[in-house]
Amino acid sequence: MSSQPTDPPAARFWNVEDVPGLDFDPFMEQALAQDTLGRVRLPHGEGEAWLAAKYEDVKFATCDPRLSRQALVGRDVTRLAPHFIPLDDAVGFADPPEHTRLRKTVSKVFTTRRIAQLRPRAEEIANRLLDGMERSGPPADLMEHLNTPFSLAGMSELMGVPEEDWPKMADWTREVISAGIGRDISERAKKEIGEYFDALATKRRESPRDDLLSHMAKAEREGELSRGELVAFAVLMQISGMNSVRFNSANMVYLLLTHPEQHARLRGEPELLPQAIEELLRFIPHRNAVGMARVATEDIQHGRVTIRRGEPVYASYLAANRDPERFADPHTLDFDRDFNPHLAFGNGPHYCVGASLARMESEVMLRALLDRLPGLRLAVPPEEIRWRRGELIRGPQALPVTW
Repeated sequence: MSSQPTDPPAARFWNVEDVPGLDFDPFMEQALAQDTLGRVRLPHGEGEAWLAAKYEDVKFATCDPRLSRQALVGRDVTRLAPHFIPLDDAVGFADPPEHTRLRKTVSKVFTTRRIAQLRPRAEEIANRLLDGMERSGPPADLMEHLNTPFSLAGMSELMGVPEEDWPKMADWTREVISAGIGRDISERAKKEIGEYFDALATKRRESPRDDLLSHMAKAEREGELSRGELVAFAVLMQISGMNSVRFNSANMVYLLLTHPEQHARLRGEPELLPQAIEELLRFIPHRNAVGMARVATEDIQHGRVTIRRGEPVYASYLAANRDPERFADPHTLDFDRDFNPHLAFGNGPHYCVGASLARMESEVMLRALLDRLPGLRLAVPPEEIRWRRGELIRGPQALPVTW
């Protein structure tokens, strides 16, 4: 491939409203077919941006220190949502070494040992929720009975949110991640959840418990975090931790129930579940379009394109996970894919700090369903499932099942 600079390609408008179900976005398919970075315009913000879709291009865009998240603050770049999800002090806007400092304050909570300690409680919650669903009888909405309350309970307990406040937490997180209810409502919800964690952090600083917010309050007391950084980190963890597991786990169940051979195989080969979850994570297009951009802090030559200083660059993990140059037969759900370096949890410094927790919770939910409800099936034809439309995160509005 030639590395001689070329004129920037024409920008294409990326409208994701019409992508049905868990279909792979045709825009991403077209981006993968290009031999260089593409140019895009999204529904909100100003100007254009570069788009990295191929696996190696995504790794470049997420690891090159000349591409900065901090430089995004205050910029009205083209984007999918009418607003930015994180608060300005959030770790998502930080670059190393500040990002490294912030990440260290919570990374100890997500060690292998700590996740193993959390598993029995997660299993208890999942089984209690399924007890209630079985008492109600079929048909039942799995989102209502399992995926939503399980993910809300898991993340809220980890953060230290009292159970009586979980309904408020559910409302706030739903409003913050919505792209369709308007910027004012989303910004108000983000302000309110920030104020909530600010007040709760004060309580935990005075009376610590065994939860993530108490750990962060200790870091603040020792000068490792400012209060603004603590609040921003807590909001981001609660919102992303709850919703990623909530919708990804529902998408996993939907895929199993619409791929009966794979479903049957997991029932017969329970030891295959961890590997199957990795393939489900690779395969599922869990969000619409792209997340947060990075901004070039200097001119960068990448292949045949020149990224100018100040230009935003997006990286599509979803597209990279379907790159045929990295994954054989990428559009096939293949549980025998034993080497699977997917990018579902990101790449580089901003790799998801809660990835191990998300894996464990997904495994607990699927294991409980496979063990307790081997006859689980959709209660309606797949084409009747209602999906979230015009939202940042993809997933079913409801998942009616019977058994």
